[in-house]
Amino acid sequence: MSRFVVGTGRCGSTLLSKMLAECKPLLSIFEFFIGLDATQRFAPQPLTEGLRRDPVEGRAVHHHGDRSRAHGGGDRLSLRQPAQPLPPPRPGAVGCHDALSHMTDDPDTLFDEMIRFASSLPTQTLSPHYHQLLDWLTQRMGKQLWLERSGSSVNYLEGLHACFPEARFLQIHRDGREAALSMREHAIYRLAVALQYGYGERMDQATEARATLDQTEAGRQRITKLLQSKPPVEYFGRYWTEQVIRGYRALRKMNAAQYEEIRFEDLTEKPAETLHFVSTFLELPTAGDDWIARAVQLVRGVPPPRFHTLSPDEQQRLDEACRPGMQLLGRSG
Repeated sequence: MSRFVVGTGRCGSTLLSKMLAECKPLLSIFEFFIGLDATQRFAPQPLTEGLRRDPVEGRAVHHHGDRSRAHGGGDRLSLRQPAQPLPPPRPGAVGCHDALSHMTDDPDTLFDEMIRFASSLPTQTLSPHYHQLLDWLTQRMGKQLWLERSGSSVNYLEGLHACFPEARFLQIHRDGREAALSMREHAIYRLAVALQYGYGERMDQATEARATLDQTEAGRQRITKLLQSKPPVEYFGRYWTEQVIRGYRALRKMNAAQYEEIRFEDLTEKPAETLHFVSTFLELPTAGDDWIARAVQLVRGVPPPRFHTLSPDEQQRLDEACRPGMQLLGRSG
């Protein structure tokens, strides 16, 4: 059985995946699918040998390295950096260096091993390709089962379900207003929101910019400007709500036993009880290893709320933007 934690941006899924990593038989995979080309990671056509070999050039790694820097956390990659901008990763990009760096102190070697294994697979669609690849990675790391979590993955829940129709999906969600305000503090989300809604430039320019901004010096300067921008709060509320809506659309194709939800607030206020619920739903082993007790120690409390620091006008605009998503999640304002 495949297992996924999904959620919007800034929902608490990183904390949850770190807590689940305390379960020793489980390989908790961080940011695997988010490191792949968003236009191709769930493409229906068979994955050919050429595409499988493409990541040897490091395109997926460099792509994710740019994303890491946008978070303001610095470039954590040890692989060589390209002299010229590289195209986005193709569907054969079997994972990102950031995901592997959570598993080993030598992610470069593991990346090369993964490429060799992926290249040995037959021509097939992405569903069996991903299953075989992640099962291989699990065995390679000495684990028995795996779970994947990427930021904002509820955005592409439908694609995940198409590739993993037997999987179980656990969504963690947070008060949309606080999630939106947390997004506003992170450069990668400010860039995404600015491009999504054309903040600071015409919408048609923003749409075209998604594919071409990093190809020229002028374009890179525009990226820097957008990263430093701070769009109005309601843009982030709208962005959050649209992620929630896209996720709920995917539920129409699932059976009830495949999907559950937890609240970030419950994870931080009553972590042991919440993790027992999660463990039961995901069928995680608990006998002989009190991993939940270790996981509880990772909780540092609920982040300070930001909503009350807004002006009354900003509060109203953010409330209105988040209301549809809050209603879907059964949350009151």
